[in-house]
Amino acid sequence: MTGSEDRPSFRLAYVPGVTPDKWARIWNERLPDVPLSLTQVPAAGAEGVLLDGDADAGLVRLPVDRTRLSAIPLYTETTVVVIPKDHLITAADEVTAEDLADEIVLHPLDDVLGWEERPPGRPALERPATTADAVELVAAGIGVLLMPLSLARLHHRKDLTYRTVTDAPQSGVALSWPEDAHTDRVEDFIGIVRGRTVNSTRGRQPDPAPAGRKPAAGKQQSGKQQTGKQPSGKQQSGKQQTGGARRGGGTPRKKSGSGGARGKPRRR
Repeated sequence: MTGSEDRPSFRLAYVPGVTPDKWARIWNERLPDVPLSLTQVPAAGAEGVLLDGDADAGLVRLPVDRTRLSAIPLYTETTVVVIPKDHLITAADEVTAEDLADEIVLHPLDDVLGWEERPPGRPALERPATTADAVELVAAGIGVLLMPLSLARLHHRKDLTYRTVTDAPQSGVALSWPEDAHTDRVEDFIGIVRGRTVNSTRGRQPDPAPAGRKPAAGKQQSGKQQTGKQPSGKQQSGKQQTGGARRGGGTPRKKSGSGGARGKPRRR
């Protein structure tokens, strides 16, 4: 990390379909003195926004260029097919790509599913410029459209519905930032999306105790566990005591004939 930021705010970009509201609310609670600036950007342009320095981090769709950007995958979305409410497909709770073989499947230029070849079904004569344009065509009865669930909700219309497609590609969402710009503020946001508590050390190791520091008063210094009460005003030494102090000051009796030498306590 490069340390504290010079910028007074944290700039977060996010792509359509991603909802940063929950994380933004937590940010504002924890860091009220650092304004969070939110900017929605097209999915295809998110990498450029980060690499050009126009945002500190972004909620983007995978994949990203991992040679220049760091990314933490957050979740993977269900893929659905958007259809008119009176379409035959609505009779099922979910469908497969094969079920769409006879349908005209629209493939907008800003598609985010990353098909290896092309979507299932029959292609339209032209590719719509945007997902929003494709949704309008679905409403006009010209075809059907596959997209992540969040985009289907974003482009919701009363005359359209959707069904899950079980074997279609899925879109992953990640938190991403430039490799050379992993700042403390980025780490703060990583902690929020990962659910760290406000008192978390954010993955850092705690500072070691200064050399030579003595244990705090009242702390036991030996490795053995103390099982009895320590006599008041006396420091425990030698073998640990297993009972209370003896009467008469707690001093063990001397052996008879020992010549004044301190003997061992009598066996109980």
